[in-house]
Amino acid sequence: MLGFGLLSGQRAPDDARSWEDVYRELIELTVHLERRNFSSVWTTEHHFVDDGYMPSLLVTSAAMAAATTRIHIGTGVLLAPLHHPLRLAEDAATVQAISDGRLILGLGLGWSPTEYEALGADMGVRGKAMSEILQILPKAWTGEPFTWEGDVYRYPPLAVRPAPSTSIPVVVGGSVDAAVRRAARYADGFFSNASPARFKEQVSIANEEMERIGRDPSTFRWIYYAVMYPGPRDDILDSVWHQIWKYSDMEDSAARSGPIARTAPLGGDMADKLRKRIVGGSPDEIVHTLNALRDDVGVPVEWVARSHFSDLHYGPQIEIVDDLAESVMPHLPTD
Repeated sequence: MLGFGLLSGQRAPDDARSWEDVYRELIELTVHLERRNFSSVWTTEHHFVDDGYMPSLLVTSAAMAAATTRIHIGTGVLLAPLHHPLRLAEDAATVQAISDGRLILGLGLGWSPTEYEALGADMGVRGKAMSEILQILPKAWTGEPFTWEGDVYRYPPLAVRPAPSTSIPVVVGGSVDAAVRRAARYADGFFSNASPARFKEQVSIANEEMERIGRDPSTFRWIYYAVMYPGPRDDILDSVWHQIWKYSDMEDSAARSGPIARTAPLGGDMADKLRKRIVGGSPDEIVHTLNALRDDVGVPVEWVARSHFSDLHYGPQIEIVDDLAESVMPHLPTD
């Protein structure tokens, strides 16, 4: 079982494509992923970035759903406290209807003060807001009137429609222990890109929380995403660096005019760190790394290749997709 992402709608410096071209390619890539039997495709959210980092995940998810019939469509992750919970419930239910039940709603907190201030959200209560949203959504999706009286949100009796005909799985992403415990209490699973050692800790933390509240851990999904590249790691190092460096430039780019900023030079120490983060090498090496991690954490794991790179042209990107589909996917467990 192998998913693919994170589709971000970004343009690279000196990119000749229009925004229309970028999103057209994302839809075409989604169709190709389904054709190559990937289990899922994932988007990712940020706002006000000069390279257009995707701000509207559920709008894009609806378009992806309309162009496909089987592949599951995940948000990895939608920054929940930046969204009105009832609109979030409505939009997710609409995507679930358009996709015939293929949405996986991944939610996270975000970290950008610029995003929180500009979108009118209180960064100081984002954890509490997330906990309430995770409880509001299942009530909203019943289609029956409900009320909510929380510390962050308050709603009079109302019903959200359309109501999903099938349940929408909700997974939480994040790096801190509180996010893992929150997922264990209120969500269907966790979306992690931690180091292998930290991922093992996250599984242990979630299992402890589920034991505390009397939840069966077998009902919980673990989805793990990492850069995967079937080839020499150095071949993709510049693209991985561009992907990661951009996060450090996001706040500055929000109010900056002019062309998209060029990536800072990649230093030797950072290059060594990036090599260790890439699940790469031969296909056999990739499969061995993933299976060893799965055995170490002791739970079923769904894999997502974070192998979409905004600085690559469409042709080389498709080559990575096809290599993963042909040489890695067949050798991964399907449970």
